[in-house]
Amino acid sequence: MAGRIREEDIAKVRERSRIDEIVAEYVMLRNAGSGSLKGLCPFHDEKTPSFQVTPSRGFYYCFGCGEGGDVISFLQRQQNLSFVEAVQTLADRAGVELTLEDDGMPARRPGLRKRILEANQAAEAFYVAQLGSTEAIVARQSLDGRGFSREHAEHFRVGYAPKHGQALRQTLHAEGFDDEVLRAAGLVREYGRDFFTGRLLWPIRDSAQSVLGFGARRIHDDDRLPAKYINTPETPVYKKSSVLYGLDLARREIGKRSQAVIVEGYTDVMAAHIAGVETAVASCGTAFGDDHARVLQRLLGSRDGLHSEVIFTFDGDAAGQAAALKVFKGDHNFVAQTYVAIEPTGMDPCDLRIESGDAAVRELVARRIPLYRFVMENIAKRYDLDRAEGRLGAAREAGGLVTSIRDQSLVSQYIRDLSQILGMDVEE
Repeated sequence: MAGRIREEDIAKVRERSRIDEIVAEYVMLRNAGSGSLKGLCPFHDEKTPSFQVTPSRGFYYCFGCGEGGDVISFLQRQQNLSFVEAVQTLADRAGVELTLEDDGMPARRPGLRKRILEANQAAEAFYVAQLGSTEAIVARQSLDGRGFSREHAEHFRVGYAPKHGQALRQTLHAEGFDDEVLRAAGLVREYGRDFFTGRLLWPIRDSAQSVLGFGARRIHDDDRLPAKYINTPETPVYKKSSVLYGLDLARREIGKRSQAVIVEGYTDVMAAHIAGVETAVASCGTAFGDDHARVLQRLLGSRDGLHSEVIFTFDGDAAGQAAALKVFKGDHNFVAQTYVAIEPTGMDPCDLRIESGDAAVRELVARRIPLYRFVMENIAKRYDLDRAEGRLGAAREAGGLVTSIRDQSLVSQYIRDLSQILGMDVEE
């Protein structure tokens, strides 16, 4: 069929796609009165909500950056889609059948992004089914050893990639996906072999439940890839700098509780959620960065930051301290109170749950301390505070870090706390 989408179908898509529901998948919206909702703009960085949605008009507008439009243009902008791709995506969600008008133009192939998401969804179903296979016994034993039941695996859609190098490729070919789409999705390598083989897999979704990619753990000794974890390579839909594992499950609780807990890996997210910490998410194959912070900030949706929390579960070792320092330097990206939760034994949430049960994971989060205090205390530990030279050295290093932060309103409080830690007056 050739042509363009009929105007009446486009109008039907707009009518059946509630803009507040679509926007709420990316932005925490709050009642703004007069039938409007507001939140932090997803198109520019801000600390005071200036992004407004008016459901009765099907319209959004940001008073900060001037970005505005309807539900179609929002999805175009948010997901970098063409107009046709955005209409197709919304039509699929709303159950609207699109009819093309004949204008002599060649038929458009469905958007690559849409096909990638469909291929990922089909791959997830394949991997989940394979977890029950005879070959996947090692995968099931691995989950069982980490305290996860078959029901837990099903809830988190954990799967298994067979060792056979083309099992997924052959299955998805039979379902109508060609190699161009499979390579673009990162499911198949250039030479035709499945990207993931012989590994335990977790699907990585966005807040709208779309499968963007996968994370995979090494479980076989004869695995040719030595890396313990590998992830989907960068694709048109998977950007590791901005995706968070567990976001689809945690999104509503993050907004409801105004809290996000950052853990290290897939099993830590599983353990935290099972233990009752349902705001847990994890970065995927990369350190937590500025783009991750922006994603969470829009879901937290705090107006003043006083009642929102972002809690990091770092190890207390040197690597954990370095990670905390990196996050502290980017702390200005949050309109929220930032904390760190450290388990004295050094166990991560998954190991802690195995060793001490669900309550211990909840207690770990409850024992959080302010991130800035953790950073300053660790700087102080590197100096001999019994000597004037040591105190002065710690004051210079920590004080220089404190005064470099962008939010100068916090400097005075940080300096007072640093003075308390060092047992001396620290000049600003």
